[in-house]
Amino acid sequence: MAEHGPVALAWSGGKDSALTLSALRERGESVHCLLTTVTEGFERISMHGVRRVLLLAQAEAAGLPLVEVRIPQSCTNEIYEQRMGAAVRSLAAQGVRRFAFGDLFLEDVRAYREEQLGRAGLSAVFPLFGSDTGLLARSFIARGYRAILVTVDPRKLPPEFVGRDYDASLLQDLPAGVDPCGERGEFHSFVWDGPVFAGPVAVQRGGAVMRDGLWFQDLVPGPAQGRRARADRAGEGLE
Repeated sequence: MAEHGPVALAWSGGKDSALTLSALRERGESVHCLLTTVTEGFERISMHGVRRVLLLAQAEAAGLPLVEVRIPQSCTNEIYEQRMGAAVRSLAAQGVRRFAFGDLFLEDVRAYREEQLGRAGLSAVFPLFGSDTGLLARSFIARGYRAILVTVDPRKLPPEFVGRDYDASLLQDLPAGVDPCGERGEFHSFVWDGPVFAGPVAVQRGGAVMRDGLWFQDLVPGPAQGRRARADRAGEGLE
């Protein structure tokens, strides 16, 4: 059953965000907007390195307004909290009292979010918290979601994984100790199709680069893709 009032969803563009949006909708929540940090100068989703134009395409496909929190390169935690706090206060003034996150099992991250929002009299919602990440990963694929690994930490996962489709083959190839949802920062993803979207986001792979110790797969807008029955898409490649 839905709780009272609208909820803003912290959106990274990845699979956990998409599954959180799905969970909120399934329980009848009113999702007010997607809330995302964008790095100034790069004009990309912070941490994931995905171009802003693709973020906008995701929001359009999800049918939701996008609230962007713009942060500088090499952003300090103090600046991040100032700018995120301003966005949160603005949304609170619009009647948003709850903020949803796709965190899965990191207790310290959850406690940080609850503390920051609690200071403003707001609450945090974690629809997926405590889920079995192996089951969640397989469910994501089985439900017809399509995603690409856009960030890989080479200290935790071989760089050859960057740019790969997030599919059953990838899950089988993950080294022992790597969380299948990348919850410990092993990797991040970009979802370009799935049940939470009205249609696929047109995207194709660019080049891969290493920056600040991480491997990033660049994605660029691709040719328009027609809307197809999701049951017919199983096994298709991106290109």
